[in-house]
Amino acid sequence: MDVLNFLFSTFLQFVDFILHLDKHLVEIVKEYGFWVYFILFGIVFAETGFVVTPFLPGDSLLFACGALAATGGLNPHLIAAILALAAILGDTVNYWLGHYIGARIFKKEKSWFFNPAHLVRTQKFYDKHGGKTIIIARFVPIIRTFAPFVAGIGSMNYTKFIFYNVTGAILWVAIVLYAGFFFGNLEIVKNNFSLVIISIIIISVLPAVYEFLKHRNDPEDPVSLVNK
Repeated sequence: MDVLNFLFSTFLQFVDFILHLDKHLVEIVKEYGFWVYFILFGIVFAETGFVVTPFLPGDSLLFACGALAATGGLNPHLIAAILALAAILGDTVNYWLGHYIGARIFKKEKSWFFNPAHLVRTQKFYDKHGGKTIIIARFVPIIRTFAPFVAGIGSMNYTKFIFYNVTGAILWVAIVLYAGFFFGNLEIVKNNFSLVIISIIIISVLPAVYEFLKHRNDPEDPVSLVNK
C-alpha cells in the first residue's frame, strides 16, 4: 500500500509539473541560473535517447521554454540550439542502442513484445515510409522516443538516418519553441496555460491514435503486430 501511495503521489507530482511547466521553469531558472540550460538539455536528451523515458515532457517543455524566453528568462536562440543538439544526440544514441542491443532482445521466440517478427515488419515499415518516419515521429510523444531505436534495430542506413534526424530535430524545436515564444505570453494563453499544455499533448498524440486505429487489423503493419 505504501508503494502504491508513493507511486500515485509521484504520478500526481509529475502531472502537476507538466501542467504548470511555466511556473516550475521560472522557479528552476531562479534557483539554478545558467545551469538550467544543462538541466533542459538533459531532459530532452533523455526523452529522445532512451526508450525507458518516453514519459518525460517534450512538446510541452519546448513550448514552455519559448514562453519563458519571451519574458527574458532564457535566451531563445541559445536554448533552441541547445535543445536541438540534445534532440539530435538523443536520437543518435537511441539509434545505436537499437542497432547493437535491439536484435539481441528480439531473440526470444515466445516473447510478446520482443517478438523477432517485429524486427522484420519494422524493416519493411521503414523501407515503405522512408526517412519521413523519423521527422514525423518528432511531433508524436512516445513514438518520438521509440522511432530511432526501431530504426537502429531495422538497420536503417545511418547516413540517411542522421539527415532526417537533424532535419526533424531542428524543425521540432524551432516550430514548438518559437510558437511558445510568440504566443506563450498572450494574456489568453497565460491565463489558460494548463489547458494549452493539455491541448498540445492531445494534438500531438492524435496522429499516433489515428495510425493505431487505421492499422490495428493490418497484418502488414508493425502496429497491429505488437497488439497480437
